[in-house]
Amino acid sequence: MDRRRSARRRLAGAFASAALLAGAVLLSPSQSLAEPPVESGSNEESAPAVDAVHPTLAAIAHIENLNDRLLQVSVASPAMDRTVDVQILLPAVRETPRPTLYMLDGRSAAPDANNWAAKGGALRFFADKNVNVVFTLGGPASYYTDWQHADPKLGTNRWETFLTRELPPLLDAGFGGNGVNGLTGVSMGAEAAMMLAARHPELYRAVGAHSGCYAMSSEFGQAQARAVIGTFGGDPDNMFGPSGDPRWAEHDVVNQAEALRGKTIYLSSGSGIPGEYDGPTNPDAIMFGGPLEAGADMCTRQLADRLTQLGIPAMVDRRLTGTHSWPYWADELPHSWPTISAGLGIG
Repeated sequence: MDRRRSARRRLAGAFASAALLAGAVLLSPSQSLAEPPVESGSNEESAPAVDAVHPTLAAIAHIENLNDRLLQVSVASPAMDRTVDVQILLPAVRETPRPTLYMLDGRSAAPDANNWAAKGGALRFFADKNVNVVFTLGGPASYYTDWQHADPKLGTNRWETFLTRELPPLLDAGFGGNGVNGLTGVSMGAEAAMMLAARHPELYRAVGAHSGCYAMSSEFGQAQARAVIGTFGGDPDNMFGPSGDPRWAEHDVVNQAEALRGKTIYLSSGSGIPGEYDGPTNPDAIMFGGPLEAGADMCTRQLADRLTQLGIPAMVDRRLTGTHSWPYWADELPHSWPTISAGLGIG
């Protein structure tokens, strides 16, 4: 075993250990939105759970107005075999159709809030932006992908089908979307965003990924993915099969990077060295978030290098400091927006 491979294996082990030990303090979502919704009991709409003529098609089952712009939309999903909730933030002015940005959460995604809204400042940031913002709810340790098998602990995960086939036409038809889509994800959601963009290049024009790992079939990539799934008691083999299954390579963004040609891409990571938001009052961010972010930084450099090798442009922000924690990702939202908005065609 050569020295570089040995170093990669040690780093993979450190990353896996940190992921297994990291508690809810790093990535668990808040129990309430960053901007509390206004109760509006009379502003609710209902729709049939499934289309009466095409019972296998997804359909909007229920809409609840959390406030005048934030909606909780329940979608009857045949792929997921259940009703799946998402939240949609609409722009203040809705006279013309507009692009849609999907925001994917981290590994501990909860069913009642998305961390981009709860901790990332997204509700406030998008208050004056002409874009529909979709916040996924739920899907912890799912990688927002289609699993081969239902998992005894994590249930049925057919997120790729839900997010790429079932949900977009419903949102475009019901909420003024113009068919232009983008993705932004953090940590687990960063890897998922890049996977979805590479696997469905016709659907997405812009993708932002913060502190993710992208070589899913590599030794390191599998180690971190299996560790993340293991923290929630799931069986990683139910996602893409055992380690030699070709589906791991099919979802490897570094291997499939050519499919990203023509997309507007923003990548970011920190070095893992404690920065301005890390200190004695937040020791877990340093103890666990440091190694996690160091691994993510290595992954980000690997994908950035591959894109450069292929001649595919990307805006890459690798910070000199910063751990795997929300204050840094909240900062990345305005940093990444000029790139993402240009890709979406928003002035």
